[in-house]
Amino acid sequence: MKSIEMNVLALAYLGDAVYEIYIRKYLLSLQIQKVNTLQEMAIKYVSAKNQAKYVKCMLEESFLEDKEVAILYRARNHKGSRHPKHTDLMTYKYATGLEALIGYLYLEGKIERIDEIMKKIVGE
Repeated sequence: MKSIEMNVLALAYLGDAVYEIYIRKYLLSLQIQKVNTLQEMAIKYVSAKNQAKYVKCMLEESFLEDKEVAILYRARNHKGSRHPKHTDLMTYKYATGLEALIGYLYLEGKIERIDEIMKKIVGE
């Protein structure tokens, strides 16, 4: 099965892991030694609220390619109403869209594009 045809929630499942690794690697590059500090800083990047914010910013700036936007919206529009109690449904869906996009890019071997997106997210 081609990655473009995969269930978007499966792509998000993989994308979540890839995204988390990128964020942890970035935080370690800042020479932070305390695990509690690392965890607190990671929340700035991995919370659904902040992921949704990054997605909306990239959309407003037309940073994403058409195919990337299509995958993001396909995941965002996926039917389902389950979401964590601490965030609203639309915020959670945008975050899921970002994770699905990262998962898709990873399966396609587009690591340089993931790097570009992640640099945009962390402000590099």
